[in-house]
Amino acid sequence: MSATVESPTRYTVGVDFGTESARAVVVDLATGRELAESTSVYPSGVISEALPGSGVLLGADWALQDADDYLGCLTETVTRALAASGVPRESVIGIAIDATACTIVPTLADSTPLSRLVDYRDDPHAWVKLWKHHAAQPQADRINVLAATSDDFDLAPYGGRVSSEWLLPKTLQVYEEAPRIFERADRFIEAQDWITWQLTGVESHSAQAAGFKANFRVEAGGYASARALDSLAPGFSAVLDRLSTDFSAAGARVGSLVPSWADALGLPIGIAVATGSMDAQVSMVACDATAPGRMVLVMGTSICNLLLAETGIPVEGLAGVVRDAIVPGVWAYEAGQAGVGDMFGWFVRNSVPASYTERARELGLDVFGYLESLAGSVEPGRNPVLALDWWSGNRSPLADSALSGAVIGYSLATRPENVYRALLEAAAFGQRAIIDTFQGAGIAVDDIVACGGLPQKSPLFMQLLADITGREIQVSHSSQAGALGAAIHAAVAAGPEAGGFASLGEAGNALGGNRSDVYSPDPTATAAYESSYADYQELVTYFGSQNVGVMHRLKRRASDGIAAS
Repeated sequence: MSATVESPTRYTVGVDFGTESARAVVVDLATGRELAESTSVYPSGVISEALPGSGVLLGADWALQDADDYLGCLTETVTRALAASGVPRESVIGIAIDATACTIVPTLADSTPLSRLVDYRDDPHAWVKLWKHHAAQPQADRINVLAATSDDFDLAPYGGRVSSEWLLPKTLQVYEEAPRIFERADRFIEAQDWITWQLTGVESHSAQAAGFKANFRVEAGGYASARALDSLAPGFSAVLDRLSTDFSAAGARVGSLVPSWADALGLPIGIAVATGSMDAQVSMVACDATAPGRMVLVMGTSICNLLLAETGIPVEGLAGVVRDAIVPGVWAYEAGQAGVGDMFGWFVRNSVPASYTERARELGLDVFGYLESLAGSVEPGRNPVLALDWWSGNRSPLADSALSGAVIGYSLATRPENVYRALLEAAAFGQRAIIDTFQGAGIAVDDIVACGGLPQKSPLFMQLLADITGREIQVSHSSQAGALGAAIHAAVAAGPEAGGFASLGEAGNALGGNRSDVYSPDPTATAAYESSYADYQELVTYFGSQNVGVMHRLKRRASDGIAAS
């Protein structure tokens, strides 16, 4: 009688490239446990004022990054996480990447970023345009006008508008403001696809990112037509030569890890490398949200709302609805708020008096913790200060990055905790507006799961979110849901024959979905917030539609002021 031989445990690595740092996790495919994680901050960070080295000044609403920061942080995070995990390198069967989107790298045909070339390093348009680069708003506005006045652009699947964060406005800005960069660029490629290209030597593009961020629609024949693009600017259709229709599905194997990167990362040569994914979308499998009805909130500097449904219909202010983007045969919806965690951070950095900082130190708290303790004592619906959460514009449902924040109700009695709570409440009101928009369009939101760094950092915000929406908010067990989701994609790319999984649904059920906390709404608080939410909606109508010119003029003044300096 032969003895049963147990299969050895296999592992995958997932790397999440966020707005300010990269995070890697090593995942045990037998249990779903994250054995180790590591974070590395980009040396150049978010480049928003001047280019590193040259000091070339940037205009308003610019947000760039250095592509080489990604590669350095990739090496640091993976080698540290592997060392901490104690996993034998030969047991790792795959690696996958996710990144913020739409984050665009202009490159040569051999994948060299233009910012690496001496002749172009002093031109801001040669650098990576980060997702929150909003300086292409004038180009987005023109696309939206064209869509409203002709049949050349059908933006119904995107809520009727494009965002300045997406590919077409960003590349149109390059075409018009830096023609030599446009001509030299052989590719405009998403960051996750570019990093995957380095790991495999294979150029492949994510169908997911093309559908959500490049307005690529299979059912409509692909990208916007050459005629439509040339109507924006004569000759702009040349951008089509710099994009791709060679797409890979989520969880597909793009190629094998090349020897140079295997050596740099301490991984086996030839292991599976999965299609690069968008950071929010990849988190859905980590939250086991591979069936319709479960909304995932990916919460950090911004909040991205993801939801699956059996049908694809227009919803106001969508960031897109794309079939097969996350799991085959199902429509994936995206919406969200462009600034949340960074809005809270802005307030703490710029508006908290020294006495609060000193008191927090005396109590052994950071300033956030101290403000939370004070703001938590304000009764629901009784805060005399009200805010609009548009510090980085409004992504959904208004899709207008030229909107800006507002705070009303100031008096000589106003305390910092009143304003801080007003910002927390405004972000929660914005989430309720998004959820209500989906429900009003007939798209079911059955339950909600939150992931990302913000749920761990602000329990008060999570409770406010539950109270204001009147919904239970489940929190993912993983503080690195993006990296975990990438590791799950890597397990599918490796396949069952190597010790992985056959599908994202199977892998998500096995490795994702555990909940660490649940925030339940307090019915009394929910009722108390109805009046405040009505006031918030009145402000949205006043500043977001009826008198939107005020916000737009203020944005232009800010841009003119930065340009003049």
